[in-house]
Amino acid sequence: MAIWQLIILVIFSPLIIGSLVLGWQKKINVKHNESGIQKNCFVGYSWTYFFFGFFVPIFRGEISIGVFHLIFSLVTFGIFQLIMPFLYNKQYSTRLLNNSWSLNDTEENNAIARQKIGIATD
Repeated sequence: MAIWQLIILVIFSPLIIGSLVLGWQKKINVKHNESGIQKNCFVGYSWTYFFFGFFVPIFRGEISIGVFHLIFSLVTFGIFQLIMPFLYNKQYSTRLLNNSWSLNDTEENNAIARQKIGIATD
């Protein structure tokens, strides 16, 4: 194995492991209970966070969280950037669902989201 192949494998190993363990990022439709506005939440490994880092929360409207992620990334010399793709989609979806949003997709996608986020079904 050439050195450049090894380097590529090391760089992309979190993406490969995350996709195998958590599954590929899946878009789930959610609806705001009071206003009726619809948007997407995500479950699974955040490949977007893997590639774009702290910009993802900023683009999703979570500016203060994006700034905190930038600070944490700088303080940890980038280690934070390797850990967050495993956690970010679940955290983002949980924040939405705790702030008057509810799952509004097909029953199959809602079941996947409940399972991956950890929402108990009675």
